[in-house]
Amino acid sequence: MIGERELVLAPNGIPVSLRPYFQEYTLEKLDPERDAFTIIERTLAFGCQPEVRWLFARYGRERVRQAGSALLSRRRFRLWVNYLDVRNYRQRRRGAWPY
Repeated sequence: MIGERELVLAPNGIPVSLRPYFQEYTLEKLDPERDAFTIIERTLAFGCQPEVRWLFARYGRERVRQAGSALLSRRRFRLWVNYLDVRNYRQRRRGAWPY
């Protein structure tokens, strides 16, 4: 695809291009299962198209949907509410999509 770039993955399977969004972590020490909430939320907040594709391939739509929205900007929150078809989004609660 035009403008599409191949993702380079760290040994734990997380795209290296996401490193700037995990400044307080060592990317290679993140555990994709244990740290799934943080990885999902930061990728939704800051990821580009290839990273978001990786996210959905890695975790699946339902797990991404259940991960939460507490730290997303209002603009990103609305984008993902619409994309993930989350109902009752005006009842936004900390830590979970209100569905």
